[in-house]
Amino acid sequence: MKHSTFKGITRLATVFAAGVLIAGLAAPVFAGQTAKEPRQPSQGFTFEGPFGRHNQEQLQRGFKVWREVCSSCHSMNLVHFRDLGTDGGPFWDPKYPNPNDNPRVKALAAMYQVSDIDTTTGDAIKRPGIPADAFPAPYANDLVAAGANGGAAPPDHSTIAKAREGGARYIYSLIAFGYEPAPAGLKKTAAQNYNSYMPGDLSGFWSGKGPVPPGSFIAMPPPLKAGQVTFDDGTKSTLPQEAADVAAFLDWASDPHSEDRKEVGLGALAFLIILSGLTFFSYKRIWRNVSH
Repeated sequence: MKHSTFKGITRLATVFAAGVLIAGLAAPVFAGQTAKEPRQPSQGFTFEGPFGRHNQEQLQRGFKVWREVCSSCHSMNLVHFRDLGTDGGPFWDPKYPNPNDNPRVKALAAMYQVSDIDTTTGDAIKRPGIPADAFPAPYANDLVAAGANGGAAPPDHSTIAKAREGGARYIYSLIAFGYEPAPAGLKKTAAQNYNSYMPGDLSGFWSGKGPVPPGSFIAMPPPLKAGQVTFDDGTKSTLPQEAADVAAFLDWASDPHSEDRKEVGLGALAFLIILSGLTFFSYKRIWRNVSH
């Protein structure tokens, strides 16, 4: 082996060993960056898995929770009213394949005031929403939102379920079970809320005995409580039920066409299986008399 090659291998091994050593030394530093493992409702989520589909009644309940509670602080500016009436959405109706014609979608959109421009005068105006509009934000901009919420602007909910590890399970766990009294020895301000499912690092705030508690601080106080929303279908509005329903709705809102993609994917998979079979038998037939 050439001396230069041996020297390169030695240098690589040294770098690798140093990396392992640094990772080992750094592990205790990041030990506090943990949160509880997200859980799911006792009945599970119907949309999980390759064959899963959203339950329309649950989506309607979740939308009601979001509209009556969450929308006062959170925006959802990538979702349009017409999405509510698409196939698989909360208010899908096969009688109205074009969701812009769905009367329920029209009525819901008209409940909101949307910013627009007067085409005659050029002045800024407010008008009732139409299905083509996106959900209007509750605040004019992030600075206003932060000022109204103790310095922390509430995140947009358009893709929140896809942007958080654990998705709907994480949202459900955070809302329904995460808010707990802060453990003794955990330093926090009045504006901070301890949540055991919120990812983060509490090691710098921990002076108590034992390991650093799981979770982190969240600016949002507990958003839901039992009986806060009355469901139209008579479902009992317990805290876990409200949290599960709004988590399911936010999962749908993060990808309103997920079920269409699943159907296309399954069709493509079936096609590839059939094509593979035809290719194999064609190969056997063409080369059956040829030794190889």
